[in-house]
Amino acid sequence: MTIFGKTISEYIRFQLPVLIFVAVVGLLRLVLSLAGLPNATVKWVSVSVAGLIGVIYYGIRVHTEGFGGFRHLLPLVLIQNVVTQALIISAIALAIVTGQDNIYTAPEYSVDIRSGASGVEGKTWIHAAGHAVFGLVVGSLMMWAIASLILLVTRAVIRGTKPPAPPVELR
Repeated sequence: MTIFGKTISEYIRFQLPVLIFVAVVGLLRLVLSLAGLPNATVKWVSVSVAGLIGVIYYGIRVHTEGFGGFRHLLPLVLIQNVVTQALIISAIALAIVTGQDNIYTAPEYSVDIRSGASGVEGKTWIHAAGHAVFGLVVGSLMMWAIASLILLVTRAVIRGTKPPAPPVELR
């Protein structure tokens, strides 16, 4: 299966270091939380910041590596967001099953989407579903917009230079 002329494995190969980075940060955040460190400390290990670093990376490297254009950014950010949301949903499920809050379900970081009230229970399947739907769809579109803006700036800064030819695979 191809998406915009590239296979999923090509996208993953291009972004593998970022996917590993995001997964390690997300798991480290969970482990530190479960180890009993205060949330005020653990919050500095941010999967959101790790994801933003990935988005910046894609916005620059898609052009400089000759990987593609704006449309190729969407599968990249979607794949990254699937990894991120799967990790978060798993952490929420772990909290539901064990009854023990972690950084992903702590009331101080949970918001009721209907009322906007903060400090609500984070160990709910509704919270997990919100990440599966809202986090995945809206989050991916927001990241795509940011990556596209970065690509636009990158193209303007590197104007007149031709991106390198993609590496030749030996078969």
